[in-house]
Amino acid sequence: MNTTLTLTDAPAAAAESQAATPAFSPLYQQIKGLILQSLQASEWKPGESIPSEMELAARYRVSQGTVRKAIDELASGHLLIRKQGKGTFVATHAEHQVQYRFLKLVPDQGDLNTEGPAQREIVDCKRLRATAEIARALALRSGDTVLQVRRVLSFANVPTILEDLWLPGTPFKGLTAERLAGYHGPMYALFETEFGVRMVRAEEKIRAVLPDKSQRELLQRPANTPLLSVERIAYTYNDTPMELRRGFYRTDTHHYRNDLN
Repeated sequence: MNTTLTLTDAPAAAAESQAATPAFSPLYQQIKGLILQSLQASEWKPGESIPSEMELAARYRVSQGTVRKAIDELASGHLLIRKQGKGTFVATHAEHQVQYRFLKLVPDQGDLNTEGPAQREIVDCKRLRATAEIARALALRSGDTVLQVRRVLSFANVPTILEDLWLPGTPFKGLTAERLAGYHGPMYALFETEFGVRMVRAEEKIRAVLPDKSQRELLQRPANTPLLSVERIAYTYNDTPMELRRGFYRTDTHHYRNDLN
């Protein structure tokens, strides 16, 4: 049996739909949609501040309270971050509080913050033609160029996660194994800063699987020991798929945790 989870920063498609039908949506939802359009257009980039509530109110010719309510919703969806005394900023995966937003494997003792950052090894990075399956997942055509990456994440020098990633070739032109290995922050932060791609939500399918020989060797697991398989499609704005990721997780010292609201 598969379990499907949706991890979302903000319901972008819903906001766009609401912005497209202003006669039937509350005013703050229309303003939320307009702000989202500016985020999609990179008017304000990840990590940058957006105009003040007063400035946005003047821009959209609405009350400051209406703008505040729109921003509150975008902040609760982790697209914007309020900083006391500094203003409101476009959320970024480089921020400490969102670095692990899409990583749900946590140690049985402590948490990711106490465990420290993972040690990362790039096993492979190559460009190839998308199979029909990969093309469907990334909304491409069969045969389009994709970048395939395989890496191992270790905690306390114990290989814990094996990941296979497929990225559309055009948005990630120039991404190499050397650039991945040389970047010490979160991978999604690299996508933001160097390629202008921000992942805003993800869908996951989870199941238990028996690893093949290569997976066992990379994760140092004996035969017939199941792994947790997590298949994720990550989306940027406008619900555009930008990554297919298949992770294989050891769960002898870690467990998968998801907060449900």
